Amino acid sequence: MSFPASASSAALQAVSALSPLDGRYAGRLAELSPLMSEQGYMHRRVQVEVAWFIALSDAGFEEFKPLSAETRTYLMNLVKHFSPVDANAIKEIEKTTNHDVKAVEYWLKSKFQSRPELESAAEFVHFACTSEDINNTSHALQLRAGRDQVLLPALHRLLLKLREMAHAYADVPMLSRTHGQTASPTTVGKEIANVLMRLQAGVDRIAAVKMLGKMNGAVGNYNAHLSAWPDFDWEAFSKNVVETPEPVGLGLTFQPYSIQIEPHDYMAEVFDAIARVNTILIDFSRDVWGYVSLGYFKQKLKEGEIGSSTMPHKVNPIDFENAEGNLGLANALLRHLSEKLPISRWQRDLTDSTVLRNMGVALGYAVLAYHSLGVGLGKLELNRDALNADLDASWEVLAEPIQTVMRRFGLQGAYEELKAVTRGKTVTAEDLHTLIRSLRIPQAEKDRLLALTPATYVGKAAELARRV
Repeated sequence: MSFPASASSAALQAVSALSPLDGRYAGRLAELSPLMSEQGYMHRRVQVEVAWFIALSDAGFEEFKPLSAETRTYLMNLVKHFSPVDANAIKEIEKTTNHDVKAVEYWLKSKFQSRPELESAAEFVHFACTSEDINNTSHALQLRAGRDQVLLPALHRLLLKLREMAHAYADVPMLSRTHGQTASPTTVGKEIANVLMRLQAGVDRIAAVKMLGKMNGAVGNYNAHLSAWPDFDWEAFSKNVVETPEPVGLGLTFQPYSIQIEPHDYMAEVFDAIARVNTILIDFSRDVWGYVSLGYFKQKLKEGEIGSSTMPHKVNPIDFENAEGNLGLANALLRHLSEKLPISRWQRDLTDSTVLRNMGVALGYAVLAYHSLGVGLGKLELNRDALNADLDASWEVLAEPIQTVMRRFGLQGAYEELKAVTRGKTVTAEDLHTLIRSLRIPQAEKDRLLALTPATYVGKAAELARRV
């Protein structure tokens, strides 16, 4: 076995990262990082500043004439081609300003140099805006991109895999366990269908939340705006910038009432919806872990992998354990975000600012978990022998249909009679068949019960599984 002699610069950075999202798991989050990182935040701030600036030029003000097509293209390209170099340039400016939004403004103005049309209009960059006009809309753009481009596609891949499994295993009988004890049989596909339908409803809730944005000044009343042009409809103008689709506008939903900050209620709704989905998947991860432990599923082997440092035989369900752990971390952050963000002292305090920078961390742990679940599900192989063996050893589960048929025909004490025969006892097929033959019910019903086995006592499970 050979190992590389030296490590690359990227590998060294990864191994020294404080967060495992930027270290051990960075490769799995390559799609999310550009959207939810500091670079992604700066990119969106530049987008908002440019959209506001161009819109001002079209507002009909004598002091700011409409920009030329060439200048508009130049400005839009600053957004379109925003790079890590640009982000670092803004960070350099921030070392002097100690204010991140002002650093974005100064960087944008620096791009106006040697362009007379822009130099003459430079004071309309960030005009009448408070920092939160830029920040709240940038956060909304980030969150929408992270949700729509990464998180929801990852969940849709899980939905597709679960649907495939529900249909493939619709007719495969499986012993149920309620309270950990043997119970009425189901099918593997039906149990997966249960999760699929819960997950689909949760995913729909995440997707349905509207991303809000406000651009109404320092305390939400357009004070500065009206001081410059008292007769202009600033509310309609702001709504147009917020709601006009990208790339001209921001494509968000307008928030007409706010203090200095957008209230963040929609964020809480998104984070709560994601946390509910994650809770469903924690439940599922634990169930699959248990089914692997029972032997219902085997796991495909991968050449070179090791399950234990001392026990060579082990093939551990590590993907489901990884998913469960990371879903828990995601939910801890998501719940703090949803509880904290809607609370702000008076018209503004800064406690939301540092918390909001962890949106990407919360989504990152969730997306990492979805990836692990997908990998784990792809490794599973159904072990029909184990499933059948469990069913064949559990004839006591047929006490339910027998006593139900007895009650149909008015036999007194049906439940109690079956309880005496089965509760806490090892029950064989012959034990039940002897009982069935003695019952005072029509022969056709006796024959139907005698033909029943734990593997065939699954009700509508297969139909329900195929229907999802």
